[in-house]
Amino acid sequence: MADDGERREYRMEELAEKAGITVRTLRFYRERKLIQPPRREGRIAWYDDTHLARLRTISALLERGHTLSGIAELAEAFDHGRDVRDLLGLGAPTEEIPVRLTPEALADVFGAEATPENLAAALDLGYLGTDGGEIVHISRRLLDVSAALVREGIPLGDVLAAGRRVREHAEALAEVFTDLVAAQDRPPEDVRRLRPLAKSVVEAELSLALDRRLLGREQRT
Repeated sequence: MADDGERREYRMEELAEKAGITVRTLRFYRERKLIQPPRREGRIAWYDDTHLARLRTISALLERGHTLSGIAELAEAFDHGRDVRDLLGLGAPTEEIPVRLTPEALADVFGAEATPENLAAALDLGYLGTDGGEIVHISRRLLDVSAALVREGIPLGDVLAAGRRVREHAEALAEVFTDLVAAQDRPPEDVRRLRPLAKSVVEAELSLALDRRLLGREQRT
């Protein structure tokens, strides 16, 4: 085993033993591109803890009923996912709390709805990003609400499609508020200081709009 700072490296036999699989299975996963290629040093292949984490994830997802083909699609999606720092912006102010998740944790949250297609859509929307070998959801609140809607029987694909529409309207609302502050020649930091007022206006208007929608539906029935 080689040592590169805090990163541990393993030969193929060592990695297979730690992951609880056979060397033959490890070779099969590598051929299916379920794990990244190892670092080569002459004829020796060195694997590290990111390979071990991926192998344990594969085992966990298989136990939850996912197929190898589906896992391969998930692995490809996450390997090409956007870095969470690009999604959140380095040092950008946020009231949202990012959540670090493993693929099997996502599978536990969304069950059968955690399909490669839905997770790829979440990556494209920017709900999910990557940080090294980890998956990060950009907002605990959005994750909890999405999971609650799925538990209510709404397909995750529909939830994500609605999230994309809400994102467009939210961007427009944010522009209205920032333009309002800027028009008064207020300093940029006032946007952050006054943002609770903007959120209150949006929450009240949404509440009133839902009232009107519900009343309209009741009158039609």
